[in-house]
Amino acid sequence: MDFATLGIWGMFLSAFVSSTLAPGGSELMLAYLLNQAEIPTGLLLLVATVGNTLGALTTWLLGVWAARHYPLDKLVDEKQRKAVQTVRRFGVPILLLSWLPLVGDGFCFAAGWLRMSFLASLLAIALGKLGRYAAIVYLFTAF
Repeated sequence: MDFATLGIWGMFLSAFVSSTLAPGGSELMLAYLLNQAEIPTGLLLLVATVGNTLGALTTWLLGVWAARHYPLDKLVDEKQRKAVQTVRRFGVPILLLSWLPLVGDGFCFAAGWLRMSFLASLLAIALGKLGRYAAIVYLFTAF
């Protein structure tokens, strides 16, 4: 495999893992690949956004699963309980902030828990992720 193919798959995997409950460094991977200038910027933006969105949807699905098996008062994590309350209060638009460290995963989990519309959740999550990665691309290519 050539560098571009490895870079694209690496970007996808890094973005996916970074958006699940596991920590990751997709922003650093994106910055590195942008600096190498061997993969088109638009393709990197697309791959990072899709990978990160799919990771967030995995967390959303975990919320759906958890809601079927555990009542709200049995959620293990206090952060998850707070995330459910926040998402219940603000609705799907809060998922535009799903990219935020520490709380973003909780928002996705809570949206799944509350069985919010899959399509509305997908759209809000994808727009939020795209905005974050677009800002990173801008910072690393404009200066």
